[in-house]
Amino acid sequence: MSKKKKVKKTLVEQILDKNKIEYEQAEFPTHQEGDVAQLNVEHNGIEEHLIYKTLVLAGETTGPVVGVVPVDTHLNEKALARVSGNKKVNMVPLKDLLKTTGYQHGANTPIGIYEKFKYPIYIDQSAKDTPFIYVSSGKIGRSVKLNGQDLATLVHASFEDLQQQ
Repeated sequence: MSKKKKVKKTLVEQILDKNKIEYEQAEFPTHQEGDVAQLNVEHNGIEEHLIYKTLVLAGETTGPVVGVVPVDTHLNEKALARVSGNKKVNMVPLKDLLKTTGYQHGANTPIGIYEKFKYPIYIDQSAKDTPFIYVSSGKIGRSVKLNGQDLATLVHASFEDLQQQ
């Protein structure tokens, strides 16, 4: 008899359980080309504008700030700077990402980052208009599908126009 393989819950999934937020686990196959900065993820037929990436930047006024945008778009850094009260924001260097967020490149999650550091988080307003989005659950290739409004409430985020036009 074989036992059914049970996927161990990530810290993010445990946080969602504790806060009674509905979610579904999702796994995406990943493969690396070169260094970690070129991580490729297969989205298994899920529309890319429903999968959100978590980008960590630093501003001179606030320190680290988090922008959450669809993976098929680019973050408008000027817009993030403006809404976060900074004149300018810059991406946190890859070498500093782990110590800044507690997560490696490709695993950053607004839920875990907020739980540990309480950095200000801004989610692209497109997440407000869809029934659900996917965000990382803190491990490369693992995500959670959840309601964007539930996410914003949990991490005290505001919805802003963050996509580069």
